[in-house]
Amino acid sequence: MLEIATNSLASALAAEAGGADRIELCAALEVGGLTPSHAQVALARERVSLPIHVLVRPRAGDFVYSAEEHATMLADIAHCAALGCEGVVVGALDGEGEVDLARCRELVEAAAGMDLTFHRAIDVSRNLPRSLEHAIELGFHRILSSGGAVSAPQGADRLRELVERAAGRIVVMPGGGIDAGNVAALAAATGAREFHASAKRTLPSAMRHAPRDALGMGEGESRSDVDEVRRLAQALHAIRGPA
Repeated sequence: MLEIATNSLASALAAEAGGADRIELCAALEVGGLTPSHAQVALARERVSLPIHVLVRPRAGDFVYSAEEHATMLADIAHCAALGCEGVVVGALDGEGEVDLARCRELVEAAAGMDLTFHRAIDVSRNLPRSLEHAIELGFHRILSSGGAVSAPQGADRLRELVERAAGRIVVMPGGGIDAGNVAALAAATGAREFHASAKRTLPSAMRHAPRDALGMGEGESRSDVDEVRRLAQALHAIRGPA
């Protein structure tokens, strides 16, 4: 199973064309991903046939949320449900780095009937195995994790431990730094069956006028690339056993 993190409708369409199995729809991948706009979710649901899991993260930074931010997340989940999105990607921690059970329980209840992924907040939690157990207790279907490392390949040993600990009770989906050149080795090292990648590249800017100092706003768009997605999908197909 290949999930592609997409930061726009164009990225989502590229992921579908390249052979992805599912998309995570978000905005601002450069800060780890944020909740996409309501219009972007609606258009993606209208034009993309793949299952869509929407990232619900109201701001960059840590995962300790205020009452107002929590209310925003609940409202975003309701919007995704109303549009017919298959899943949401959420998570919250408390000030001690533990899974915020009360807040997460409300998020899970709001997403009743949808597929639930606990996002990479889990990688900065105090205790990964304990957080895994909390995600199972809360009713999440999967966790997205790099094994607490900068990238999934670097966290492969911990990811294998999590896969073994999960023992089929929840999916452990490696994400972070995955590409066509390392996904097969990562699958072998971890025993994981679902993988998360952005498969993105930066396009040349369409601006013909480019000031010498563009204040960091003159670069080309970064989006998922059909060929990158296709290479990842082919690498996974090569290691899949008979159906």
